[in-house]
Amino acid sequence: MVLRSGALTQESRIRAARYGIGQVVRHRVYPFRGVVFDVDPVFSNTEEWWEAIPEDVRPNKDQPFYHLYAENAENEYVAYVSEQNLLPDDTGEPLRHPQIEEAFLEADDGSLVARHHAVN
Repeated sequence: MVLRSGALTQESRIRAARYGIGQVVRHRVYPFRGVVFDVDPVFSNTEEWWEAIPEDVRPNKDQPFYHLYAENAENEYVAYVSEQNLLPDDTGEPLRHPQIEEAFLEADDGSLVARHHAVN
């Protein structure tokens, strides 16, 4: 395959994720926060999920999307959020999502480090 000067391949359009596994983040608009447990370099959910987002706020697919153990004032859940809608959460407040303890260990400095599970 020959690329024209200035042409971009799919791989060259993928940018590095801003947030890492174990990082605590909050939503830019909605009142929830969570910890990143997985990152997709580009959108990797269903078309139905994406189309359910109102068109005027629907994010671009060509950015990192984050899987979060998320929580708001009432509930704990798993969220899938575009990078453009996340900000770092520097409050230092503890998270209560029950899956966090299963997936992460707390380091001496308070950061979260992924547990390593044996693979069969």
